[in-house]
Amino acid sequence: MRNLCAILILGLLIPGLSGLGTATLAADAQRGEALFKDCRACHSIIDETETPVVRGGRTGPNLYGVIGRHAGSVPGFNYSRSMVAAGTSGLRWNEEGFVSYIRDATAFLRTYLDDPQARGKMAYQLRDVQMAQDVWAYLQTVTRPPAP
Repeated sequence: MRNLCAILILGLLIPGLSGLGTATLAADAQRGEALFKDCRACHSIIDETETPVVRGGRTGPNLYGVIGRHAGSVPGFNYSRSMVAAGTSGLRWNEEGFVSYIRDATAFLRTYLDDPQARGKMAYQLRDVQMAQDVWAYLQTVTRPPAP
């Protein structure tokens, strides 16, 4: 009887414990700011008055206003055909898409467009989901939402 009680108690405890290792931590904008230093090699954040919020490179598009923006739509930036096609077909940046994209830009575009030939120009990959979520949280603190 004691063994049966022990088994029942373990059966109740183990499912609760198994979820502890898979829980995603809340996104951390402060950590995202530190991680964004790598992104600055290619990206700047420059507001609508041309004031730099974050100085960085110009190899990648300006990330000011990226939250909710149509993909491939920063005027004057030379996007890949695949990125423009994704934006034209309705891709707007949200956390889920952003995290997937920065993990592997080409794989994301191939899946999104259902095109094995699709290519992204961004070579940098941030494979860690939590880190990517942290960068997204940071971008939310330094960019404005898109016009409706």
